[in-house]
Amino acid sequence: MKEKKKINKNIFNVLFLLALLLVTIWLIFKDQDIGQIFKLLTRVSPIFLLICFILVIFYVCSESVIIKYLMSTVNIKIPLLNCIKYSFVGFFYSCITPSASGGQPMQIFFMQRQNIDIPTATIILMVVTIEYKFVLVAIGLGLVAFGQGLLATLDGEVVFFLYVGIVLNVFCVAFMSILVFMPGTAKFGITKGYALLKKLRIMKEKNNRAERLERSMEKYKHASKYLKANKLAVFNTTLISFLQRFFLFFITYIVYLAMGNSEIDAITITLLQSVVSIAVDMLPLPGGMGISERLYLLIFAPIFGGSTAAVASMMVSRGFSYYVLLIVSAVITVYTHMTVRAPEDPKPRFPFRHPDRTRAGAREDKIRDGSKE
Repeated sequence: MKEKKKINKNIFNVLFLLALLLVTIWLIFKDQDIGQIFKLLTRVSPIFLLICFILVIFYVCSESVIIKYLMSTVNIKIPLLNCIKYSFVGFFYSCITPSASGGQPMQIFFMQRQNIDIPTATIILMVVTIEYKFVLVAIGLGLVAFGQGLLATLDGEVVFFLYVGIVLNVFCVAFMSILVFMPGTAKFGITKGYALLKKLRIMKEKNNRAERLERSMEKYKHASKYLKANKLAVFNTTLISFLQRFFLFFITYIVYLAMGNSEIDAITITLLQSVVSIAVDMLPLPGGMGISERLYLLIFAPIFGGSTAAVASMMVSRGFSYYVLLIVSAVITVYTHMTVRAPEDPKPRFPFRHPDRTRAGAREDKIRDGSKE
């Protein structure tokens, strides 16, 4: 039943993603000269497209290096190829779920299937998330503190969403840091808050919610111990996270060069692309679809010399940083689903019972296994 619900949820996410994609395409192209856009695209050298693709792969594989590195600190030896699979699975489910909420649960699912215990996987991926968000916070606060001249050139709508993104990411990192570094205080506050919500009848006690909350708090205690014991590893992987973000943001500068431009330096273009990512990162839309495209056009239309050229550049930049990543991740996710199985289960498991299987046959299996019906 759970497997069927998971399948239905994934189908809903994909359908919602497709609907959002169609609306986004219509909004982008409804007032554009399609012929001129494709004429500009034909001038882009395949070499630049290859560089963009390589940057996308480096972006994903950087996370794989981080996971492998952090796993080694707890004496878990795991092939880099497995970590690459986990990363692509994570990015795929993050791309199709609101606020990128579905990536880590699926990564933990496959890690558990390859004999990595759930608490360890949870702690490692929690550290990865904190580092991932911290990089956005650091860049965003850096722009606010030292990049006011650059921000002054941006549309007011862009600046508004940038500040919203910074606030949401700061809150997220601060909340996770309190959970990790002050687990006792966090546990007290959350349990008292839950008790208050129950008293006000806003939440009800069901499915052992209080017990599950208690168990989740224990995870943060272990994460706190891990971070204190592996400070150098956390510092090193945070640096890798900065490099990882750079790979993705730098795609826009490659596109800028590919379309025959050279007036603006790489740092400025890369920072402007980071503005888009910071602004949409915490919004409840799969991949920030729709708002990402709008903010991109508002920022880069003046830089590329008009909306037509900006749309053409966005088709390449956003195409690689999101849509190509989504397609490649989908293919590897399907392959991972087919090949990564629980070690005690030599045959693939299917969510539905075989049509020839009867209740009597299932009962015989239970008797043979020594279990009671």
